[in-house]
Amino acid sequence: MSHHGSSAEPARDRAAERARSFGAVADVYDRARPSYPDEALDWLLPAARADRPLRVVDLGAGTGKLTRSLVARGLDVVAVEPTPGMRETFSRVLPDVEVLDGTGESIPLADGSVDAVLMAQAWHWVDPDTAAPEVARVLRPGGRLGLLWNVRDAGVDWIARLDRLLPGPGEEQLGSLAPRVGPPFGPVERYDVRWSDPVTVESLLDLTRSRSWVIALDDERREEVLADVRAQAEERLRRTGTLALEYVTRCSRATLPG
Repeated sequence: MSHHGSSAEPARDRAAERARSFGAVADVYDRARPSYPDEALDWLLPAARADRPLRVVDLGAGTGKLTRSLVARGLDVVAVEPTPGMRETFSRVLPDVEVLDGTGESIPLADGSVDAVLMAQAWHWVDPDTAAPEVARVLRPGGRLGLLWNVRDAGVDWIARLDRLLPGPGEEQLGSLAPRVGPPFGPVERYDVRWSDPVTVESLLDLTRSRSWVIALDDERREEVLADVRAQAEERLRRTGTLALEYVTRCSRATLPG
């Protein structure tokens, strides 16, 4: 048993280190990462209330990619983000939204104070055994946990080639097909939204630079990867005259009883 514990610890430490590595590239992350389609948010959020706007937590908010879409809907949004570099960028971009220091396992909000908790590109970083009860604690009865990931659609030929260049550990893929939530939530429902994001060669390179495994490379290897991506993108542009990333937004939702 102790052997299992010792092998799990370094993996958890490495995951935490990789999660923190995003802080160093917060600005490039903010420029590069795609937003989220309205159809996904329509499905994830609970029904609007007549008496007041829904109060929604963007958990692991990063630089506020998802937050912007929630604010645009007129929701009452509070952001929670553990990385200081990300919170700094967030406050510059969204000065009117409260951003708090916290994690999925420790949310600095009162019991039963929010209608929904959304988490984009991040549930795979949390320990669901601790995070699910903590999310449940801050939700009102009948409240909603919504999880979403943008995953490149590898069914599109040039994106499949790009994915071979950008192997990495595929952290966006981890758990996005069947994320584990667990008690006290009910069953997890799943929904996919397919959409297309026009990109430029430069924004595609920024997206590549924002991947945690690319951040960890030495300079020489990183430049090789970027040169490969540039070559693929320029060839695609020559052949078709357009450049777009095809995405699937994988959505999961779970509702608190009551």
